[in-house]
Amino acid sequence: MDIFGSSEPAKILVVDDHPFSRVMAVDLLSVNGYHVIEHDGISDVFPVVRTVSPDLILMDIKMPNYSGFDICQQLKKNQETQPIPIILMSVADDNESRLKSQHVMADAFMSKPLESIVLLPEVELLIQRKRLYEWLEQIQQVLFLISKAIEKRYSPEGKAGIRFDKLAQGFGEYLHLNPVEISDLILASHLHDIGTVAIPDAVMMKQGKLNEEERELIKKHVLIGEEICKPMQNRRGIAQIIRHHHERWDGSGYPDGLIGESIPKLAQIFQILDIYEALTSHRPYKQAYSTQEALKIIKEEGEKGWRNVKLVQQFVAFMEEKQPT
Repeated sequence: MDIFGSSEPAKILVVDDHPFSRVMAVDLLSVNGYHVIEHDGISDVFPVVRTVSPDLILMDIKMPNYSGFDICQQLKKNQETQPIPIILMSVADDNESRLKSQHVMADAFMSKPLESIVLLPEVELLIQRKRLYEWLEQIQQVLFLISKAIEKRYSPEGKAGIRFDKLAQGFGEYLHLNPVEISDLILASHLHDIGTVAIPDAVMMKQGKLNEEERELIKKHVLIGEEICKPMQNRRGIAQIIRHHHERWDGSGYPDGLIGESIPKLAQIFQILDIYEALTSHRPYKQAYSTQEALKIIKEEGEKGWRNVKLVQQFVAFMEEKQPT
């Protein structure tokens, strides 16, 4: 049963140079509703993978012209084919083969002859996992489209997002963050204000002073944004940034009033990037500040106890190194 409601049967590519073994696998999978494509394990398998785009590959490890281990490793290193689950199979059920299958990033290893009681649950689990990731990717794309629409509220020319990306990348590298952390900062630069989609334009675009009720309404955007991004389970750091990027070092921020290092590190970094971007961008209600004016304001906020002073100093040093006066 497909929990994601796909109307088409999952496609499984069976790669095996032994006809009898291949037919057994094909029959077992076909009778259970899968669309099975056979490959003889002799000709090049990569064009077939690109053409078929299978939901899963079942592949023998020993074939005349190449090793299933090598093919698996190459497919897993390629960004386009990496998400495809791969089950390696072999007559020899030894510990060395199992360990090597893990080394080449195979999703499972099975011994031949295949048994339906072992194969079918594993196939179903891996296919559902792949479709879950695809579903999460679609959610991410929808969220990006929403964030683009929100961005145009403030920046009709649509250039702010690109500049923020570069700033997040550069400062993240300056701080020696790992690639996942830098990626989270960049993605958060697109999604951090997505919760404002639930805030009326009359409040978001108001040029005069906000009343107490309007201020409390705007504060809710971080909680709404966190809820919207929660389905991105493979990007949990982003939801954390969204929730906490308005906290202050002295505990006077929102939504949780966190103090000092209890504020997640990426949220601390992101809020400085966010403030700089807001200050140096033109808005319907204000002109853009220069780099030096913006850095002066950020340093003043650090002195007030709103920001991590050490992090502010690092950001100022990064900007001065990037744009020496």
